Amino acid sequence: MTIMRIVFICIENSNRSQMAEAFGRMYAPAGVEVYSAGSKPSGKVNPKAIEAMKELGYDVSDHRSKSLDDIPQDVFDVAVTMGCGDTCPNLRAKKRIDWQIPDPKLLSADDYRQVRNLLGRMVKSLLSELAASK
Repeated sequence: MTIMRIVFICIENSNRSQMAEAFGRMYAPAGVEVYSAGSKPSGKVNPKAIEAMKELGYDVSDHRSKSLDDIPQDVFDVAVTMGCGDTCPNLRAKKRIDWQIPDPKLLSADDYRQVRNLLGRMVKSLLSELAASK
């Protein structure tokens, strides 16, 4: 069986990409590996992200903020950036997508949840598109 690898990238790897990775792990079928990383990782996952995902029954409290060097150096099938202007030229990917998603770190809890829910919908849609293109 061929493994598909997806990576979600933002600058700090503490909010958007962490939640996208969590949704990927929640929704991806067998044979899909999901990662996240940041170009300048903050070193921690934002407590707002931990709480927002906990509300959906997914625990990211054991996740850590990772750099691009901390993820496999293989060729990824898809690299998704989060509208942060990071193209990550040294990351090898067959397909690159940029999602224009606002950084939620300074948003209120309700607005943060809206970004979380948007990410959930976008990850589901991406996984459906990838499954349909197989």
